Amino acid sequence: DIRHTAADLGARIKELADDKYEGRGPGTEAGEKAADWIAAEMKRIGLEPGNPDGTYFQTVKMVSQNVDPATSSLKIAGPNKTWDLKLGPDAVFLTKDQKNATVSFADSDLIFVGYGVVAPEANWNDYAGLDVKGKTVVMFVNDPGFVTNDATLFNGKAMTYYGRWTYKYEEAARQGATAAILIHEEKPAAYGWGVVEGSWTGAQSDLVRNDAGASRAKLEGWIQLSHATELFKAAGLDIDTMRAAANKRGFKAVPMTGLKASATINQTIEFKDSRNVIGTVKGSETPDEHLLLMGHWDHLGKGPSSDPNEDTINNGAVDNATGTAAILEIGEKIAAGPKPKRSVTVLAVTLEESGLLGSAYFGENPLIPLEKIVAGINIDAMQPTGPAKDVVVVGAGASQLEDTLKAVLAESNRVIRPDPSPQNGYFYRSDHISLAKKGVPMLYVDSGIDLIEGGEAAGVGVEQHFVSLAGIGHQPESSAGAQLQVRHLRLVVHPTDHDAFFAPVKLERLAQLEAQWHKRLRGVLARVLPPRPDEVRH
Repeated sequence: DIRHTAADLGARIKELADDKYEGRGPGTEAGEKAADWIAAEMKRIGLEPGNPDGTYFQTVKMVSQNVDPATSSLKIAGPNKTWDLKLGPDAVFLTKDQKNATVSFADSDLIFVGYGVVAPEANWNDYAGLDVKGKTVVMFVNDPGFVTNDATLFNGKAMTYYGRWTYKYEEAARQGATAAILIHEEKPAAYGWGVVEGSWTGAQSDLVRNDAGASRAKLEGWIQLSHATELFKAAGLDIDTMRAAANKRGFKAVPMTGLKASATINQTIEFKDSRNVIGTVKGSETPDEHLLLMGHWDHLGKGPSSDPNEDTINNGAVDNATGTAAILEIGEKIAAGPKPKRSVTVLAVTLEESGLLGSAYFGENPLIPLEKIVAGINIDAMQPTGPAKDVVVVGAGASQLEDTLKAVLAESNRVIRPDPSPQNGYFYRSDHISLAKKGVPMLYVDSGIDLIEGGEAAGVGVEQHFVSLAGIGHQPESSAGAQLQVRHLRLVVHPTDHDAFFAPVKLERLAQLEAQWHKRLRGVLARVLPPRPDEVRH
C-alpha cells in the first residue's frame, strides 16, 4: 500500500530530522541518540542484531579536530608581497595530526605538481624525479583530461579516483610533502567555494589513526583560484599556461620560484566514539551469504554561531534521513516475509559526511566476511521525483551487478541510464566505494531522469534545480532556507515545517520509489551470484 509506505517514510524522516538529534552529528550526545533510535527501530521491525556480539552496534573510534581561525594562519611569502590567507574566505586548511594541539612549519618552498597524480597503469607520474620532502605541493583538482576533454587521458571528462581530493592528499603524504594545497575551480571540483568553506571549517572528524596522523602532510588545504593566480604570477608563471602543460603527457613539475609557505595550526583534539548500526534478516537456505542494504545515518550536526537565537541545526532530511528511512522500510518488508533464501543485512553507517569514514571502518573491520557479501546497494539522498522509465547507475560499468539489475528492470520495461555527470566523481563520493575498493559487488543507483509523469524534461529540471542548490546544501536549515530548498526538491527541512513541506504527494512519490526498490531487491535476491574473482576493484 503506497499510502501506508508513504506514512512510514514520512514518520521516519520526520523523526530523524528532528531538532532533538541536533543534525545527527557523529560522536555527539544528541547525534548518537539517532543511532539508538535506528537500533530500536531495527528491533521493532524484526531485524536481528547484526553484530556477532549480539548488539546492533559497531563502535567506530573517531577524533574531532577543530582549527582555531583566530590563532591559526597560512602565509605565502613572495619577493615583493606576503599573502596572509584567512581561513574561510581565502583558503581552508587543517591537519591530520591527532597528537599535537599546535602544528607549524616555516619557509617551505612551493612547487607546482600539476594534478598530483602517480598512475603507473596510465603511464603518468607528476612526481617523477622529485624529492618534495619539506616542500609545499600545489595542484589542480580532478584528472588530466577533464579540462581538454581528452578521452585518451584517464577517462576524459569522467573523474577517476585520481581526481578526488582524498587521493591527492594521500599521494602528497606518500611523497613526503610538508603541505599539500589544492587550487579550487568550481567545474573541476563540481562545487563552489561555499561548499569547501562550509565543509572544511569548524570541527572535522576522522578515524583514529594508528600513527596519530604522523604519516600525513602537516597541512592539507584548498586555495581560491584568484589567490592561486596571483601566486603563479609572482613566481613568474602563468596559471593558464601551467594548466595546459599539466594536461599533457610528459609534464614535469615546476618550482614556484621565490615563494615560501609558513603556517601555524592551533586546534582542539577530542577523541570520541560513534557507531554503525546493523541488523539482519537471516536467510532460509544460505544464511551465511548476505545482500547488504546500506545508507548513512549521520549529517552535519550544528553549525557555529555567536547568536544564541540563531538556528544552526543542519537537519539533513534528504541527506540522508530519506535513505535511512528507505533501508529500514525495505528491511521491515523483507522481515515480514516471505523469508529470503540469502540473508539481508541493513547497515546504517556513520561519518559519511566526514569522508565515508564509517563505511571505511566497516570495510577494514567487517562484521560479515567480505567474500560473503554477494551484493550491496547504497541509498544516499532520495528525491521525491516519482517513478521513472530508467534508473541512473552512478559509476556505470564498475560492477557486474549491473547485468542483474538490467534483467530485473526489464521485467517492468525500464532501463539503466549511465551517470549523466561522470565528471563530478559521484561514484567516489558515497559509502559504496568503501566496499567496492575491497572487491565487494556494489551498486550506487539514483532516481531516474525519464519520468513517467513529465518525461526527460521534468527529470532534467529536477536535476538542474538540485545542482543549482548544491552550494547551499550544507548550510543550516532555517525555516526560510528550508522552504526555498524544498521548493526545489532538496527537502532538507526544518522539522517544524515538516507537515507543510512533506506534502502527501511528495511522500507518495518517495513511497513509489521505495516500492520499486523493494521489488528490485527481491529480484536481486533471486538472481545474484556470489562475487566472481574478476569483480571490479577500485
